[in-house]
Amino acid sequence: MQKIHVIDEREGSEVPFLRGILTRSLQKSGITFDEAYKISDQIRRSLAQRSEILSHELRTVVSEYLESHGYVEQLQAYRQGALEVPTIHIIDRDGSEIPFSKGRLSQSMEICGMDQDQSYQITQSIEASIVAAKKKEISSSDLADQTSRAIRLNAGEEVAVRYRRWREFGSSGKPIILLVGGTTGSGKSTIGSELAHRLDIVRTQSTDMLREVMRLMIPARLLPTLHTSSFGAYKTFPQWKSEQEGMEEPPMIAGYLSQAEQVGVGIEGVLKRAENERVSLILEGVHIHPALIKQIIDQSDALVVPIILAVLKKKRLRKRLIGRGQAIASRRSKRYLENFDHIWNLQSFLLDQADHFNIPIVQNFDEEEAIRSIMETISAYVARDMSSSAEEREERRETR
Repeated sequence: MQKIHVIDEREGSEVPFLRGILTRSLQKSGITFDEAYKISDQIRRSLAQRSEILSHELRTVVSEYLESHGYVEQLQAYRQGALEVPTIHIIDRDGSEIPFSKGRLSQSMEICGMDQDQSYQITQSIEASIVAAKKKEISSSDLADQTSRAIRLNAGEEVAVRYRRWREFGSSGKPIILLVGGTTGSGKSTIGSELAHRLDIVRTQSTDMLREVMRLMIPARLLPTLHTSSFGAYKTFPQWKSEQEGMEEPPMIAGYLSQAEQVGVGIEGVLKRAENERVSLILEGVHIHPALIKQIIDQSDALVVPIILAVLKKKRLRKRLIGRGQAIASRRSKRYLENFDHIWNLQSFLLDQADHFNIPIVQNFDEEEAIRSIMETISAYVARDMSSSAEEREERRETR
């Protein structure tokens, strides 16, 4: 059963549909837990074909169910409860005011490696406590403290520390550059888009798109390796075109590295622009190889978090490539399958290099699990960066 996201038009946020949350809401309306859970489960099943629903639509679905099943008094209580949730405002350090958003607060906890269900349940409890205290506004620092305490209580001190480190990093103004590499079909684009949503990073770039732009600027006769696939670039080498018998086939990896170096010019430009504007960026693509990652880390003042995605089962990668072709005809899955050995060998090369350069490798067997693993990796990089910054500040104080 696919996940359903509930879109709150008022907040402009998106959160997962959770039967536990709806169950508690129905309990508050006077319905027993067993009945409330059964209703929540049936409503979830009735929405199985949908990937998203507006919050007011969901309230209508629930109301219609209660009415059709004779929950008259409970229906009135449910509707009244939905209407009585007051708007809570968050006051930032500079005095600016923004509405409290369960979606944003929940997402801020996911960076700690918490799953969506747990983070949203904590968010619900925080909102309930603010409403119970009859507060119409809360400072951002008080909200952060309350969130940290709730995380420590529900998930432990280690997760709470991750949350505080992320908050500190967010206040530092330092941009984060997330590099997502991997072979064709490893899920880079899908994972990159989901991470952009959860981390609220508005600027994303694929190296495939950079390659397309460069192709328009540089003709194939000048740079033939740029005008083919990453795993087929070696076929443009003069040795490959030679008809002389006994000519050895140039290695596929050499062709890949040649194209990656060319696309690297565009990558450098994108990174410089992001760094000059001090904005965070997600850059994904097959051309992000470990040696390039090390070079980027050495030259950038931003926090660079590298990831290499991997699909470690041949059958699964092959299946993903077939599915990729079905989803987008122009992807030409037939060509991918014909070159499957090259794609697999390219992954082996990338993983070997990632191991050599100590670049984190994330297995993309389950998308949600892969995202959580990446979130934990980002959290670890942030914690290390903030610890280093604290040590540097302490050293400066001691030398004065």
